[in-house]
Amino acid sequence: MKFFLSILLLTLLTSCYSIERDCSDFKTGTFEFTYIIDGTEQTSRFRRTEDFNIDYHEEKADSSSIRWINDCEFILKKLHPISNSEKEAIHMKILSTTEDSYTFEYKLAVKRPNKPSRVEKGTAIKIK
Repeated sequence: MKFFLSILLLTLLTSCYSIERDCSDFKTGTFEFTYIIDGTEQTSRFRRTEDFNIDYHEEKADSSSIRWINDCEFILKKLHPISNSEKEAIHMKILSTTEDSYTFEYKLAVKRPNKPSRVEKGTAIKIK
């Protein structure tokens, strides 16, 4: 009986917890994202409008179109891809939000046959 009550109590307590996701605040604006490439931490800045995402890295701009699936998910597709891998669309999903940042995950929008789907996570900070 104690075991049953413990499970019931645990279920009730965990069901009350919900992650905040107010994605509409992050549909547009200027953001920063820090990531690591070859052991070196780098910061990228990007500006997002309803239809476009413009990445600024090392004084170069790279533009992508945005197609919103819902308030928290969208597809990015580079406007001027240089390689075949850049031609592939990226599925972005906002997982949680705070007042000035959001945690997201991203992966290829179309799964490659016979290859595992690779999902990456990050946090973007809204600066404007």
